[in-house]
Amino acid sequence: MSKLIEFTGERFTPECVREIWYEHFHRYVMAGELATGKRVLDAACGEGYGSAHLARTAKTVVGVDISKESIAHASERYQAGNLEFQLADACSLPFKDNEFECIVSFETLEHLEDQSGLLKEFRRVLEPGGFMLISSPDKAVYSDRHQNKNEFHVRELYRDELETLLAGQFPACRLLRQKLVFHSAIWSEEASPRVAFHQSENGRISALESPGHEAMYYIAICAANEACLPETGLGLWLFDDAEESVYEHYYHEIRKNMSAGELLTSLERQLEELKAAVRETSPGPQSPGRWWQRLFRSS
Repeated sequence: MSKLIEFTGERFTPECVREIWYEHFHRYVMAGELATGKRVLDAACGEGYGSAHLARTAKTVVGVDISKESIAHASERYQAGNLEFQLADACSLPFKDNEFECIVSFETLEHLEDQSGLLKEFRRVLEPGGFMLISSPDKAVYSDRHQNKNEFHVRELYRDELETLLAGQFPACRLLRQKLVFHSAIWSEEASPRVAFHQSENGRISALESPGHEAMYYIAICAANEACLPETGLGLWLFDDAEESVYEHYYHEIRKNMSAGELLTSLERQLEELKAAVRETSPGPQSPGRWWQRLFRSS
């Protein structure tokens, strides 16, 4: 087993848990379905977990990254006959024109200054009938509203900036939105082709016809006969509040815990400094007395 890569905030690692894991892994779950049977490039693949997931359904996957450590780690940790990793700059790819049917590059744009150069290179190696999946945080929400400050982000984009940038190389573009949210969910027990559900369990991703959880409540729609039952045409209803009160409380608790952790670290550091001061001023066995008075006088 290869040594795990430490999470620094620059690259996601699958050892991260809960909300950040949901956000990053969900993108690759969706991409895995769209890239089925295709020749795929995973640009800025990082630790390699996403490339490995894509290889479950794709014809071939090449993961590239500019980090030697990441590529060495990925090559050792994730191995499959249709998967390879290469050290490469995404803005100067070592591939011929039109080599891939699908390009995946999640959370890459904001780390680069030459974003136009990146997209130009992606267009070059993507065959004319291929497609690209790329993600980027919305600066209006990620930074302006939520006050996130990511030291590894070089240039974040507002929606209009992103659309203009993409249109320069990819005239056809359909934007999807992603956000970790908290909802009350009501779903039908009958399969609905309009909704996609995925669930991870022990590293295995399952596609489900309905949410893979036990319901807390049942809601029955009843009538004297089938003809009287209303036709909803829906398989899933989601409800939340405009203030996102559950998420805001959760976010508040996370920040509070982070502040408590920082305070605890500071107190532990002060305690260690005090212990060191005690050891320096404490007399040997031949010098009994009020050494502690000298300690406090010196402080």
